[in-house]
Amino acid sequence: MITAAAVSLAAAGAFTAVEWRSSHPMLPLELFHSRQFASATVLALVTYAALGGVIFLFVAFLQISLGYTALQAGAATLPVTLLLTLSGPSGAIAQRIGPRIPLTAGAVLTGAGLLLMAQIHPGDSYVAAVLPSLAVFGAGLAALITPITAIVLASVDARHSGIASAVNNALSRLGQMIAVAALPLAAGLSGADFQDPVKLAAGFPIAMTIAAGTSFAAALLA
Repeated sequence: MITAAAVSLAAAGAFTAVEWRSSHPMLPLELFHSRQFASATVLALVTYAALGGVIFLFVAFLQISLGYTALQAGAATLPVTLLLTLSGPSGAIAQRIGPRIPLTAGAVLTGAGLLLMAQIHPGDSYVAAVLPSLAVFGAGLAALITPITAIVLASVDARHSGIASAVNNALSRLGQMIAVAALPLAAGLSGADFQDPVKLAAGFPIAMTIAAGTSFAAALLA
């Protein structure tokens, strides 16, 4: 893993150097001179890291520590999917009042939902403990996703809208992959721990608290 990370960083550095010197770069680095564009891409990275890391760990936690079946664990997260349908209206609100408030509120709600997840313990019921955390988390994501994309596209010239959208999409996927790899390690969870209900129950709140801290940092950035 360390070798892969080192190779990835070296490749990223080489790509940046080539793009910086190219007269016709695939990714014009001057895009990042825009504070709005740079901030929105970081928000996208953090938001999708929270989504990817949480769904990965949360479903495992429901099955291993709370005793859900695979089908029950998957169905348990449906409220997040349903709430994400509100991302369209949240984008319309952001257009009317500006993106700062929706982005900040969304990041705070996401962090609050993660902190609620950190309070779930084996034996807790779905309605009393699991559902409220998913509802708050999903509402936060719904407030974030569309405004982030809108800011990314609005902060660049029309001729760069395609590459700006691609950067936003790539960083979203990257955030998910980083979270899936890094959150368990940060919480002290290894491969074998995902078969141990006690160890997973001990590491899950730590991972959710770390993710919540990242979300609150994103609120400050917003």
